[in-house]
Amino acid sequence: MTAYDAIVLAGGAAKRLGGADKPGLRVGGRALLDRVLAVCADAGSTVVVGGRRPTVRPVTWTREVPEGGGPLAALGAGVRHTAAERVLVLSADLPFLGEATVRSLLAAAEPGAREGALCTDGDGRDQPLVAVYRAEPLRRELALLATEHGGLAGLPLRLLTAELDLARVQAGPLASFDCDTWEDIAAARARIREHGAVLDEWITSVKNELGIELDVDTGVLLDLARDAAHGVARPAAPLTTFLVGYAAALASSGKSPADAAEAVAEASRKATALALRWEEETAAGSGPGTP
Repeated sequence: MTAYDAIVLAGGAAKRLGGADKPGLRVGGRALLDRVLAVCADAGSTVVVGGRRPTVRPVTWTREVPEGGGPLAALGAGVRHTAAERVLVLSADLPFLGEATVRSLLAAAEPGAREGALCTDGDGRDQPLVAVYRAEPLRRELALLATEHGGLAGLPLRLLTAELDLARVQAGPLASFDCDTWEDIAAARARIREHGAVLDEWITSVKNELGIELDVDTGVLLDLARDAAHGVARPAAPLTTFLVGYAAALASSGKSPADAAEAVAEASRKATALALRWEEETAAGSGPGTP
């Protein structure tokens, strides 16, 4: 496991959203903040700088001083609650950030390498709130800036990144997509529902809502539903997948998530074979010679 702590900046006035509670806005049925917390679930500790709210997992809460003092002040408040050698820093409005991007940033900021790594967007612009910083130089530069300017409130992030030796990581085109306006929120919600992404997004949201940490082959379940609907009757599809889940739960009670995933796969194989036998019988009819 890669050792790191995470800081998520969830403050700000959201002026371009009319003062709405931006971290709590939902995309794909999940709050923006919860979507970000999901990609750093293996952090040693996670600090959220902003107003307290229900979250998908436990976090440490803190606020910048003064409140509304900007991202550097928020980062300074958050880093006080971290202990790991590397600190992942994210804004709370990144609906499409994935674990692969986090892994790339952590790898680029390995101990003994650069002083951190940040994402660049498709236009080559630095994204300092999609970044990993090594803790010692981060604390050093924050302290120097606070001394030089009499505090961190109101200072731009570029004052920090200009003083650090940072690697640049070019991630996917959506990794640093943030939601600053209602148009951004609408675009993110529309993209979630595109044909190529909607099922993965829906399954992730359901698992999040139900508190399930289970990696199953959704293709197997979809094939099972298709075979049950075609070989038996359309209503058989949802009922069969429910029964497969129930059987898998019984078979894997008290076991690991990997065992549970295998139980789902095994139950799906059995149910698929049964559906195909029903289809064969339907095709052959019930006359003499039917197997």
